[in-house]
Amino acid sequence: MSKSFFKFKWQKILFITAGALLVLALVAAVCINSFLAPKLSDKLKEAVLKGTDSLYNINFNSIDLDVLQGRAVLYGIVFKPDTAVYNKLKKSDIAPPKLYALHADRLLVSDVHLLTFYFKNKLNIGHIAINTPRVVISTYAGRDTVQKKDKRTLYQKIAKTFKEVRVGEIVVTNINYKEKDYTGPKPSGAELKEMDVKATDFLIDAASQTDTSRFLYCRDVSIAIKNYSSTSADGLYSLKVKSVKLSTQTKKLTAAGLYLTPADVKTFFAKSKSDRFMLHLQSIVLNNFDYNIYRQSQSVDIKKMVIDSGAFEVTSNYNGILPTTDRLVTFPNWAIRNTLPTPLNIDTLDLQHVNFVYTELNKKPNKFGHLKFSNISGRMRNLTNRKELLKQNNRATANITSYFMGKAKLDVQFIFNLADANYSYAYKGRLAPMNMADVNPVLMPLSLVKITSGRVKSFNFDVNSTQKVSKGTVSLLYKDLYVDVLRPDYSKNTLLSTLANTVVLKHDNPDDGSKTPRLANVVYIRPANFPFFKTVWFVLLNGIKSCAGIGPAQQKKLTLQTDPADKKEQEKIIRKAVKDKEKADEEYKKKLKEKLQKNKKG
Repeated sequence: MSKSFFKFKWQKILFITAGALLVLALVAAVCINSFLAPKLSDKLKEAVLKGTDSLYNINFNSIDLDVLQGRAVLYGIVFKPDTAVYNKLKKSDIAPPKLYALHADRLLVSDVHLLTFYFKNKLNIGHIAINTPRVVISTYAGRDTVQKKDKRTLYQKIAKTFKEVRVGEIVVTNINYKEKDYTGPKPSGAELKEMDVKATDFLIDAASQTDTSRFLYCRDVSIAIKNYSSTSADGLYSLKVKSVKLSTQTKKLTAAGLYLTPADVKTFFAKSKSDRFMLHLQSIVLNNFDYNIYRQSQSVDIKKMVIDSGAFEVTSNYNGILPTTDRLVTFPNWAIRNTLPTPLNIDTLDLQHVNFVYTELNKKPNKFGHLKFSNISGRMRNLTNRKELLKQNNRATANITSYFMGKAKLDVQFIFNLADANYSYAYKGRLAPMNMADVNPVLMPLSLVKITSGRVKSFNFDVNSTQKVSKGTVSLLYKDLYVDVLRPDYSKNTLLSTLANTVVLKHDNPDDGSKTPRLANVVYIRPANFPFFKTVWFVLLNGIKSCAGIGPAQQKKLTLQTDPADKKEQEKIIRKAVKDKEKADEEYKKKLKEKLQKNKKG
């Protein structure tokens, strides 16, 4: 059979030779694999020890090495700190503020240039993949300002082992990430269970050690977090985030589906005397967010932030005065200066399609009033607490457009002084024409007054405030205003309604026959337990009342007396007011008729 297959003798010799060479190659590959595997293991362990000054070590159960394919698989990887070394560093007061630990069942390394590694001490890898690793970062107190004795870069530390370390792509999926903080009185922490990281062009060499465009020696690091959730320590709030994505190269951070959900109203206010907040944001984009700067100095610096589509609700505390009594903490300029633990600078914040609702309970009727602003869009500038920037410009501005009660367009401009000890601020705005009855959802429960007719022609305000006093002007032009005064069960109080419509209220502004409208000069002293939004609302409400002719004296007339003598006196006043009103209406009709007749003759 061999004679039929090999026609010539040289063919047989060539076949035997090729077979022998193949067998030798396979034997050589096996030998090289078994020879290089421990070499690679030793080199990696040596590099980690030298690169971390023996603080960390890496171990693995086994290595599968394929020289021909340039492929290696490491099993049972454990990267962890040496506690004995760390304790020595603590005694010398040079211990680092954070410790890192990594556990992974399997690590795949492919496209490895093993010969280059062995003969040139250059580790070049095409791809590294780690699935479902467990990462723990522990933070300890009092170490942030410690300076390490060894000032060498990572490249300088490993230069004797590797002249170059290069990885084309590192992909880590489904990371279980934990942070443990031991800096407070009690240990605290956070956990992420679904996080993916992709790093490209990882390079450690003589040039990259000073390349500031790289993040952790990578050209780009992309981080994606999915389905994050947490609960506040008191159990009153839950936070959920659908996804977060960050690229260190583009300096862009995007978050989608953020939900801050409080406990139900009854449960919340049974346990807390703070205001209740609800927040839902569909999309948040941070442009030019330098994570490198944040990592190094814990400073947040953002060129532009965009919030698109969402809702924000505030329910005012109805449990009485807070233990701190002063609700200054709810003021935006106070929050920017005092709440944030890190330096902040947001040059521009754009809002798009956001709804805001302020809710307050009136315990007398036991009903909630809802003040609504729909489809809010606007721009805020210079949101910062950095002292060097406040010296250049200490004013934050907000130009906002919304639809008041979902009906009429409202343009408002806020100016906040971010450096003033009195937390001064100013606001002015204009409301487009609307039916006055549209404010009943907030007016009826909080004031026990229902507007039955009336139309706003224009509403303008200009107010300057500090944390204690607000002063400004309010102009409300309207026509045909009539109201019902309500009992706590929302039934009509006929007696007081008649008094209000005949004696107290001015039905038009300007009055019939007058060209000069009534303006309100408001001076409002803020009660210490009034939060920011409630203060703004009461300032404007006082101005609205003044424009409608309701002053302190008129409000007293609307207080229902329990004494029968007072009732009789009140009824007497109402009867006289009704007669005067009827007489005035007759005179007005008479003059109008005469005017029409003259026009007809003309």
